[in-house]
Amino acid sequence: MKKVLFTATVVKTHIMEFHIPYLEMFHKMGWQTAVAARNDYENPADCRIPNCDTYYDIPFERLPWRKNNLKAYRELKAIIDREQFDIIHCHTPVGAMITRLAARDARKRGTKVIYTAHGFHFYKGAPLRNWLLFFPAEWILAPLTDVLVTINREDDAFARRHIHAKRIEYVPGMGVDTERFRVGTGDRMEKRRELGFGEKDFLILTVAEMTKNKNHSTVLKALALLKDKPEFANLYYLICGRGEQREALEQEAALLGISDHVRFLGYRQDVPELNSCCDMFAFMSFREGMPVALMEAMSCGLPAVCSRIRGNTDLIEDGVDGLFAENTPQGVAEGIVRLYRDPELRARLGRTAAERVARFDAKQVQKRMREIYLSV
Repeated sequence: MKKVLFTATVVKTHIMEFHIPYLEMFHKMGWQTAVAARNDYENPADCRIPNCDTYYDIPFERLPWRKNNLKAYRELKAIIDREQFDIIHCHTPVGAMITRLAARDARKRGTKVIYTAHGFHFYKGAPLRNWLLFFPAEWILAPLTDVLVTINREDDAFARRHIHAKRIEYVPGMGVDTERFRVGTGDRMEKRRELGFGEKDFLILTVAEMTKNKNHSTVLKALALLKDKPEFANLYYLICGRGEQREALEQEAALLGISDHVRFLGYRQDVPELNSCCDMFAFMSFREGMPVALMEAMSCGLPAVCSRIRGNTDLIEDGVDGLFAENTPQGVAEGIVRLYRDPELRARLGRTAAERVARFDAKQVQKRMREIYLSV
């Protein structure tokens, strides 16, 4: 029986979010499946990975210099040498670095190593430390990579010029489930009533981890700039997600005097319904690979105001299926007011977004990945 191993730094916020369809795909092909990643569940007993025959809890750390990564390398190398996998598919920068080093001997015996770069940490405008730390590592490890999969056009173009993996393939992100995320999901007014809002309220939604990179702070400051505007009475900002920045963001909303207009919804299972009941999507990240949350909002017909960065630019054409805003409170505030005052613009952007994002349908992406798996 053929064997495949998926590796990533963590289970809950990576393997479970992106790779269950691929584990299922291999199961249906009759392969034995394994996952190696750190158990990042609050209750470790909650870690149950569908379609995974064997799970290895490996102590990966997100920062490459942490000493646990040396332990992770030793444990993972022993597993790879013992199990003799046919394919290893690695993800996340540090997890992929350690995996490719640990698989050096296995590749000599025929194991094929695939690495999906979910957005290089070095990119146009990235801090110098990112370039100094991550670019040399990727350049050095490229010869240990049988297939490098890039998920946005900027990374793909850069990799083809500067990162000499044996083979480079472009796949447009992880895809969006257009059957689950579609226009008209759920009852708009019923969901609004459940959340405590009325028909005239203007709901701004962000679905993202509460981290500095996702930049919820700029949207909060934008909302604060609008406090003296007549529109403010009906503006509400809904933040869906978890993360270490939640307490800081709650304090910031209080200091800005807008707490009554901000809702921290936490982790939700009803994201399609939330998208469908809101009026606009705010997505002002500093860095993205190919943002699934933005694709989901577009698929539900929700017009977006977002930052003009890699990944977002693969999805949005300004003024056609969304709006780019300067990544400042003033820039975001202008985008909010523009959409608030122009229902026809909201409807046109949302309708076009739903039509155009269909080319990123998850089934098409999974079909492309299956072709890559079979080709090696």
